[in-house]
Amino acid sequence: MDVLAVIPIGINPNLFEIGPFIISWHGFLTFVSVAVAVYLVHRWGTREGINPDALLSVAFWAVISGIIGARVIHIVDWWDSYYQYNPVSVLYFWQGGIAIFGAILGGFVGGSLYIMVRNSDWFLNLWGKWFRFMGEPEQAPLPSIGHLADIAAPALLITMAIGRIGDVINGEHFASFTSLPWAFVYTHPDSPAFLRPASHPAVLYEMIWDLALVLVIWPLRSRLRPQGMTFAMYLALYSVGRFFISFLREEHNQYVLGLNEAQIIAVIVLLVTVPLLVYKAQWVPARRG
Repeated sequence: MDVLAVIPIGINPNLFEIGPFIISWHGFLTFVSVAVAVYLVHRWGTREGINPDALLSVAFWAVISGIIGARVIHIVDWWDSYYQYNPVSVLYFWQGGIAIFGAILGGFVGGSLYIMVRNSDWFLNLWGKWFRFMGEPEQAPLPSIGHLADIAAPALLITMAIGRIGDVINGEHFASFTSLPWAFVYTHPDSPAFLRPASHPAVLYEMIWDLALVLVIWPLRSRLRPQGMTFAMYLALYSVGRFFISFLREEHNQYVLGLNEAQIIAVIVLLVTVPLLVYKAQWVPARRG
């Protein structure tokens, strides 16, 4: 293959190192993407009349559970071949090793549980019994799960695209070889993809897909009802793209029917969201003005 007919990437995948502590571009841009997500949801949610402190409270638990979910899904996929022999590496999340589906679904579950529990009689009674010294128990002005999820959908797509920039730099997600002129070749010796032949930029394809979905999801925010259907549409469309793009990636394991972990999760998400959209979603006229 003509070496000129590729896109060389020679950036050091590690932003900086201090002894055993390494910050990769992937880890750094993951942090940036989380900060951008919180900022956008806070900004857009406040504009729609949601209490700003309530938004930050939900965001805190969504971020924590998203990090846990992203790490758990990755560890499950790599447990047999790596983490069972290096258990302490489970904690090194800043070096990379996260699964985007785990972040999305974990963040949704964590934020939803907080909204459901925070104003429940059980929690308020518990607070009044054990934490009254911190103030009287009272209900928080929390948004509905569906409303906040709809606001978060386009923000998540933007931040997912930001996170994929780190994947492009690091070269840790291997893809199938290709002779196409936009193939990637990694030339830095610290890159996991160093010396690999020209390969599909699969993570770049996914980044483009995420940004394209922003253009689709944004105008749907006020057109799909009931609340929560825009988020369901986001999950379904992202899952379709991720399912097919994953055929170009060299995933670590294959499971049912030769599908990898991300594809299996994508199928499960589609089995939930598509019937939900078909039987529950309604198209409403655009609001004038």
